[in-house]
Amino acid sequence: MNRGARILLISNSTVYRRDYFDHVESEIKSFIGPNKAVLFFPFALFDREAYATKAQTRFAKMGFTLQSVHQVYDPRRAIEGTDGIFIGGGNTFRLLKALQDLDLLEPIRQRVRQGTPYIGSSAGSNVAGPTIKTTKDMPIVQPRSFDSLGLVPFQISPHYQDPDPNSKHMGETQEERILQFLEENETPVVGMREGAWLRCENGAVTLKGETGARIFRRGQPPVEARPGDNIADLVGRPDAN
Repeated sequence: MNRGARILLISNSTVYRRDYFDHVESEIKSFIGPNKAVLFFPFALFDREAYATKAQTRFAKMGFTLQSVHQVYDPRRAIEGTDGIFIGGGNTFRLLKALQDLDLLEPIRQRVRQGTPYIGSSAGSNVAGPTIKTTKDMPIVQPRSFDSLGLVPFQISPHYQDPDPNSKHMGETQEERILQFLEENETPVVGMREGAWLRCENGAVTLKGETGARIFRRGQPPVEARPGDNIADLVGRPDAN
C-alpha cells in the first residue's frame, strides 16, 4: 500500500440494536466523499442477489449508486471505472475463493493503489490483509491459497471478543488463537471489537468507533488501542508495504 491508498476497514456491518451500517454511516459518507458510484462484491454470502439488493438499498440512503460486480458483464472494466470499492461480510473463505476464481485480486489491488477508496466489512476487512489466516470463519470452501489483497501490512481479526473470566466455556479464546498464529507468523494482528473500524490514509492507521481494539505482535505483550489512536507504529505504516 502506498500513501495514495485510502482504506476503511470495519469490524462489523451491524451493531446491537442498530440497523445495517447505522453506526458507521457518517464515516462512510466522509470517506467516499463526493464520488457516487460504488462497486459491491457480494461473494461472501450464498444469495448474492439478496445481498446486493440489501447493499444497494442502504447505500442509496447514503446518496450513493451501488452496482454489484456479479451483475456486470465485464468485472475488470467495472473495477477500472468505479469511484469506490465495497467488499461485504460473510464467509471469508467463500469470498477469497470467488475473488481468486474470477482473477479479481490484482485488479482490485491496482485500483486501490491508484487511490480508489476501499471499504471492507468483516470478511471484506479480512481480505484486505496479507492473508485470511486470522479469520474466525469455517473453511466451507477451499481457496487456492490464504493469500489475499495485501492492502495493509497487518492482519485483521474482526468481531474480536475479550476473554470472559466468568465463562464456563473451555474452548480457546480469540486471543489464544491469535497468539497461536503469531507462534508461526510475524505479521501483526489487529483484533477489532464490534463497533470499531480503521481508517487508513496518508500513512496513518486511525482507530475509530466506540469499542477499541487489541494489537498483537510476535514476542510482545498485547497492546490496548483506543478510539482516536494512530496505530501505524504498532502494526506497520501503510506506505511501507
